[in-house]
Formats: sequence, C-alpha cells, structure tokens
Amino acid sequence: MAPTTIEKLAEFGQSVWLDSISRSLINSGRLKEMVDAGLLGMTSNPTIFDKAISSSDDYDEKIYELYTAGKSVFEMYDDITIWDVQDAADIFMPVYEKTNGLDGYVSLEISPKLAFDTKETIEEGKRLYSKVNRPNVMFKVPATDAGFLAIEDLLGEGININITLIFSLEQYIKAVQAFFAGMKKLLQKQNDASRIQSVASLFVSRTDIAVDRMLDEYLETERDRLIRDKLESLKGKAAVANAKLIFKKYLEFFSSDEFDQLNQQGVNIQRVLWGSTSTKNPTYSDIKYVVELIGKNTINTMPENTFQAFLDHGIVTEALTGETDEAQNVIDDLKSFIIDINQICKELLDEGIVAFQKSFESLLDSIEMKTKKLCVKI
Repeated sequence: MAPTTIEKLAEFGQSVWLDSISRSLINSGRLKEMVDAGLLGMTSNPTIFDKAISSSDDYDEKIYELYTAGKSVFEMYDDITIWDVQDAADIFMPVYEKTNGLDGYVSLEISPKLAFDTKETIEEGKRLYSKVNRPNVMFKVPATDAGFLAIEDLLGEGININITLIFSLEQYIKAVQAFFAGMKKLLQKQNDASRIQSVASLFVSRTDIAVDRMLDEYLETERDRLIRDKLESLKGKAAVANAKLIFKKYLEFFSSDEFDQLNQQGVNIQRVLWGSTSTKNPTYSDIKYVVELIGKNTINTMPENTFQAFLDHGIVTEALTGETDEAQNVIDDLKSFIIDINQICKELLDEGIVAFQKSFESLLDSIEMKTKKLCVKI
C-alpha cells in the first residue's frame, strides 16, 4: 500500500502531531485511524478541552461520577483532562516504542494561571507528571521568564517539556538556553538523558493575522500605487519569515560545540514544533503553514481539518533550508513601515496567555454548568 502524504512527511523527517483532543476522537476509533495514516503525536490546551467538554455530552457520565464521588470542579477538570491524555497516550504508545521515544507524545498544559509563577509551575508540573504516569506525555510550560526557570528545573527532574507560546526569536533563544541548562542539571543527577524529549513550540499563523491587519490599515490611507503594491506583497509573509529565522537559529544551536558535548552524553535535539498552523485567512491555501514549513527534524502540529487537507492534497517538498536572506528582507521591509515583528510577538505572547487563562476559566465554568444540569436531570 502506497504511503500517505503524512507518512511521506515522516519519511522526509518532519513529524505530524494533532492539535486536538476529545473523548469522541478517542472512543470512536478516529484517533487510531489517524495514527494508522501517519499521525505521530498530539497536543492539547485549555481551549481545546473547553470546546470538547462544553459542546458534547461525551463527558457527562464521567462528570456525574466525579461529582457523586465528592470531587470539586478543579478536581473534576484535573481527572477528566488526565483521563483523555492517558487514553490518548496509550493509543500512541506503539508509535513511542517504534520511534524509540522520538514521537508518540501527548502534551498536557500546566495551568496557564501559573504562567508567571515559577515555584507553582514547578510544583504543578511534578504533580501532573506523577499523576499522569505515562512516559510519552509532555507537559506544556509557556515561554515567559518565569516559565523558563520552571522549564530548566522540570527538565532537570527528567520530565518531558513542551515549551509553548513562542512567538519571537528572542523567546526561542531563551527556550533553548533553558533546555541546555535543564539537561545539564539532569546529567548531574543521572547518566542517561536519552529518554527525555523537549520541543519548542512556535505559534505561526497568529503573526500573519496581526501583521496583515496592520498592513490593511496602511492600505486604507495609502494612495501611491508602488507603495500599495509593496504593502500587498508583504501580506501573508511575516509568519513564515519569522519561522525561517528561528529555524536558522535552531540549526546553529544544535550544531554547536555546546550541544555536541551534551549529545555525546545522550541528550536529544530539542525539535522546533510549528503550532497554530491552521489557515485563518480564506484567501490563503488551506495548507499554507504546512507546505511552507517543511523541514527536517521538525514537527508540525495541525488541527484535524488541516491534517485531512494535507492528507488529501499535500505535496512533500523541503521548504526550510537555513537560507534566510529572503526572510530577513521581509522583516526589514515590514520595519520600514513601522511594523516591528518583535513588538508584535511580545503582544501576541501577552494575548496568548490571557486567552488561555480565559479558556481555562471557561473550561471550569463549563464543567460546573454541566454538573448543575446533570444534577437537575437526576
């Protein structure tokens, strides 16, 4: 049987993970079918869980069971999300074993309410690691200054970490530095670091949304045809240009003497993960942030519709080579219009943390509302 386009991506050197999780995805067999088609991992976040729980009755029986056991709303949230993550991790265990621990991971987000609290993030990460009790689970920590300190400590404890909400090159550099520091701590405690994996998750499409909005604002008042053409030509370019500069830095970090010394002691490469890769602008290709970010030793985490679209009409061709002249020109051209990618990335980080915090609160509210409705029925 001919390999699927998702399997061809894996053969090329890029893993595809799913940016979704739900009880129906697990119970229906759909997740297993996607694994059979080449899916190699999965990520989750509070927004995904909120949608899964609030928009279906798949969790009603579990919620009532937990409620009658005297669980609080937070404890119900904790048990439900871990239940999904454990079952998904079990489905991915054959992938984990076949790839010798490279893939087959499910990511669970540490509470975004702790994004600026190093100590609480560390304690919560350790608690979740113990409770989930699966070798193929990663715990998501945001790329904040407080998060980097927690990442270093958690990696030093031998816990797989997905560094999330990276938007800028500056954040990426700090993420790798935290990874190196954490692995050095781990090596001081034990000789074997070969089973520990970490990824650095760059959120992609949101950058284009923000930049394109600013370009449109300039176009509303600009009358010069040549300038208008230039502004139009920059649309949909910022996110991938930013990603290419980060990919170049990734190549530099993981060909350095510092990493070579760690690698000789069993430390794995921290792969870059392209996140937020669904296309929000309908005028762009529905697989834009897949085909333009194909690179070796990377991961693309896709929502289900993007996964199916690439499965249907994707073509595997290398897009990331480490050459960045064109990408740098895009960033420079944007700056000439007073569009500073670094400032935009900072704002996107702040917005991302707030959005996940709101989703987390909404998730707890959804569980509480479900509980009240179920109690009335029964």
